[in-house]
Amino acid sequence: MKNPFSKAKNVHFIGIGGSGMCAIAEILLNRGYKITGSDNYNSDTLRRMRSLGISVTTKHSAENIKNTDLIIYSAAIKPNNPELIFAREKNMNCLERSVVLGILMSEYKNTIAISGTHGKTTTTAMTTQIFFDAKTKPTAVIGGYLPSIKSNALIGESETIICEACEYVDTFLQLHPKTAVLLNIEADHLDYFKNFKNLKLSFEKFVRQIKSKLIANGDDTNVLEIAKNTDIDLITFGFSRNNSYQAKFSLIDKKKSTFSVFLNDKKLFDIHLKIPGIHNTYNALASIAVAYENGIKLSDIKKSLENFVGVHRRFEILGKINNITIADDFAHHPTELRLTLNTATNLGYKRVIAIFQPHTYSRTYTFLSNFADALSIADKVIISQILPVREKNIYNIHAEDLAKKINESVWFETFEEITNYILKNAKPNDLVITLGGGNIYVCANMILEALKFKKTV
Repeated sequence: MKNPFSKAKNVHFIGIGGSGMCAIAEILLNRGYKITGSDNYNSDTLRRMRSLGISVTTKHSAENIKNTDLIIYSAAIKPNNPELIFAREKNMNCLERSVVLGILMSEYKNTIAISGTHGKTTTTAMTTQIFFDAKTKPTAVIGGYLPSIKSNALIGESETIICEACEYVDTFLQLHPKTAVLLNIEADHLDYFKNFKNLKLSFEKFVRQIKSKLIANGDDTNVLEIAKNTDIDLITFGFSRNNSYQAKFSLIDKKKSTFSVFLNDKKLFDIHLKIPGIHNTYNALASIAVAYENGIKLSDIKKSLENFVGVHRRFEILGKINNITIADDFAHHPTELRLTLNTATNLGYKRVIAIFQPHTYSRTYTFLSNFADALSIADKVIISQILPVREKNIYNIHAEDLAKKINESVWFETFEEITNYILKNAKPNDLVITLGGGNIYVCANMILEALKFKKTV
């Protein structure tokens, strides 16, 4: 594809608040483009974009793009968006985010993509942290805010780029990485893929686009089914002995995960992660494999990972008031909820109170029983209204339907009602954790403020 940036000066992002969108916006801003953006509502991301000098509005209007050379929009933007309609009517240059990411990635020689149903953001962040700490000066596009770099994006000077490769609407098929990680494969985004077979076919296509090396979870049967058919170098990681990179003697407690790392039965090191959970052991193993295969010293890998404190909205502890801990997590799939809540219940809290915001009608309808089973791990469950995102409720599914399937659960229409409920019912040594892929973190912050002042909202 001819580089669309060659003649552009003013670039507008529709949906700039998205985790992948804001990262690309920051990279293009650093390259000297004038960036503007729009989104549906204010957020921490929008505030950060404005702090960089980017003009951002929460009103979608054709007026926003009349002096724009290039429009970049996310896959979540609906065709009836007024900015997108105007841009197409005027024959303006419009590109979906994944196409832009593919173009950016093609500019680098050493391209690393992190794929899989779960764990992409944390693994991308871990890998970025290792390369950054080792002073290799990489560029990175992360699907979450990494506190150590104060951004979703890292702008480097080397030939290395690290990025997430998301399967939603086949967006990762725009990427042709030199090295890719495949963390796991599980049914998700069935509103688009329709069935698990189609989802697996998409991952197969992505694997065929990898140029040199696949680093794959050898404990995941779906991953292995696809990986065994590739003719590129295959490196596996996991707990079973047949993996190239193997974790042994995993120990998880309230503050950390401890395990030994072996490569082909040779011990590399012992490591103590500050973030608990068996899923984070897998994420760390993947990042270790990527880094070591790229020539980073073991001592640098170990030191960086042991200092890694996580990513925004990945079991993020927001505060502790009156011995009540408030946390937030991005989990929006039953498997992610199960992993997060199993970890939470092993951390020594008296009760775990889960506040879940279902993300899309289709996912809630498809996985209703799975969501109920996963959420039942918590001692108390609160369900918020379903976040529709890009959908209409053709499934006739409601938050109340999920709540009815879970013992010790309630549901509320507003964050204010949830906050007041927590204020009245949370007790010392409780963990209150908000869960979901939408804006449920707003509710977590409301609860934190209400507890500080012991005041209902």
